[in-house]
Amino acid sequence: MANRGPSYGLSREVQEKIEQKYDPDLEQKLVDWIFAQCGGNLDRPQPGKQNFQKWLMDGTVSSDMSSFLISFEPIKKIPETQMAFKQMEKISQFLQAAEAYGVTTTDIFQTVDLWEGKDMAAVQRTLMALGSVAITKDDGHYKGDHEWFHRKAQGYRREFTEEQLRQGQSLIGLQMGSNRGASQAGMTGYGMHRQIM
Repeated sequence: MANRGPSYGLSREVQEKIEQKYDPDLEQKLVDWIFAQCGGNLDRPQPGKQNFQKWLMDGTVSSDMSSFLISFEPIKKIPETQMAFKQMEKISQFLQAAEAYGVTTTDIFQTVDLWEGKDMAAVQRTLMALGSVAITKDDGHYKGDHEWFHRKAQGYRREFTEEQLRQGQSLIGLQMGSNRGASQAGMTGYGMHRQIM
């Protein structure tokens, strides 16, 4: 973790807003899911944001999640070590595997969000998005309660007949105005007096 002093002013306010987004109840749900997903061969962390961060930070959990959930993608094995750059490499590898699995780029946290504990709410959002993608895919990799995450909406393709498409071309969309009702009939040109009778 980086050795940073306290922040002041606007930086402090921004950091406090980010910290308010962290949900302790969601933390417990995510711990339960990760524990179920990895087969229960992990130690459970004590409740609390710092403990959750330390539990995820060493990269063991993220590499287990990568191999259990995203097993279709070959994962380069990184040896167990306490060296910071190797642990960050494991986290980065997990993020790449999550993106390859289908988590959108905007839902993925940055490695430093977890490593420095700057935005643990972003880490929670990424894990929630990963769980949602796993339930939506329903490819057998998801383990745990299906009520923990929501299914993402799937595309609903509509088929129109040729006649329906032709009818749509003759209509004027309401966004462009209407050809019924009020009109400019009887209006005089600009600069002329109105003829009121």
